[in-house]
Amino acid sequence: MLAVVVAAFTSLTLLATGIGTTHAAPKHGTAPSTTAKQPKVQPVLPFPVPPAIPEFDRDFYLPAKSKYKNLKPGELIAARRVNLATYSFLPLNVDAWLISYRSTNTRGEAIPAVATVAKPKGPRTSKTTRVLSYQIAEDGTALYCSPSYQLQMGSIPSNISGNADASAEGLLINSSLAAGWTLVIPDHQGPDSAYAAGPLAGRITLDGIRAAKNFRPARISDDAKITMTGYSGGAIATGWAAELKKSYAPELNVVGAAMGGVPADITDLLNNANGGLTSGLIMGGMIGVAREYPELERFMRQRMNPLGQALVAAKNPLCLTYHSVIAPFVNIKGLFNLPGDPLAYPTPRKVLNQLRMSRTTPDFPVLITQAVMDEVVPVGQVDRTVKRYCSRPGAQIDYVRDHFSEHVTLAALSYPSSMVWLNDRFNGKPAKKGCSRFEAGTVALNQKAWPAFANLVGDNLAAIVGMQLGQPGRR
Repeated sequence: MLAVVVAAFTSLTLLATGIGTTHAAPKHGTAPSTTAKQPKVQPVLPFPVPPAIPEFDRDFYLPAKSKYKNLKPGELIAARRVNLATYSFLPLNVDAWLISYRSTNTRGEAIPAVATVAKPKGPRTSKTTRVLSYQIAEDGTALYCSPSYQLQMGSIPSNISGNADASAEGLLINSSLAAGWTLVIPDHQGPDSAYAAGPLAGRITLDGIRAAKNFRPARISDDAKITMTGYSGGAIATGWAAELKKSYAPELNVVGAAMGGVPADITDLLNNANGGLTSGLIMGGMIGVAREYPELERFMRQRMNPLGQALVAAKNPLCLTYHSVIAPFVNIKGLFNLPGDPLAYPTPRKVLNQLRMSRTTPDFPVLITQAVMDEVVPVGQVDRTVKRYCSRPGAQIDYVRDHFSEHVTLAALSYPSSMVWLNDRFNGKPAKKGCSRFEAGTVALNQKAWPAFANLVGDNLAAIVGMQLGQPGRR
């Protein structure tokens, strides 16, 4: 264990050198072929060798363009077996792999992407028909914040790396695996850690599902039912994947998506956070978006004052916790040498408009859960998004507004209700027709979700003591 800690600290120190990334060449894409070539699966690392930090694992995370430029979206580049763990050191008794695959950025260019595929341990008598794409809130501007690294045995613990969400949501992932589902967990911010760049995250999420279906060891059936979920930063990826699915990945059999704390309008989040407690976190999102939109990066570089430039440099290689604690209450708009509101200038206005959800309505049922008193994600922009979704024919939106919770508490309280709702979609139970809105005192009083609360506790106790998860799974 000492070797793990020493290696982790050494790698974290080296991270300060600031290794850059590059964009790949343009590539117009379609769905991958089911007969695509399978990469050789690299063996799992022997204990106690820790996984390499992604910034120093370039062959896997940042492969040469030649390895993927001629691939279709979702086709595999590389694969390796990994050991997953709760809080980096409690081994998880499941089968897991990292898969690298080709995806597409917002300029239509081919890029490499990575996802974690996990399933109940051992061979299946038949291929799985239930796949959950789980989008963790990465909320960081460094590759070591990515789920594929943070969920592994021997990774830098979250209290050091600052990636609190990966550890917390790992408990929810454990319970989802115990249900018997196969999980796909994409690094949806991409090779440049483009935090809050929604259209990019949506494509990487959909291509991660394609890649998992294309990865033979996962044994996913061609007609598998697919669901998606994500909260907060994970809802950015989930929401955009839901909107883009019809045009970008129409072949996928997505039967439902559940999301909460939905950052549907980044402009509203910036206005809400400016000068407030969450300004440091939301400024991290502005930095992440600029990585995917070069015009915004140029605007920030040219128009920010020295304090703004210093904060951007300080925040560039950080995960969620450190983004939150560095520069709370900062006047983000005051970091620009411009008269008036910098968000109203043509470049940021154009980019932020491209990040606004509700351009299209998902063509499958969606559950949205939102805290009315959310201090990070204003409820008004979610209300408007739901209204736009429901203004179009065919919308199936189940909207639940929680009046007791705030952003963090709802993340935990909404999970059981979301899992019950997604399980109904797996079981073929029809979702509500049209659009519905329910004003809940608290979703914790949803009695249908109480067994899922109990399962969440029991599943994680089982995971901690090394019991095999998901064999047999709950149905």
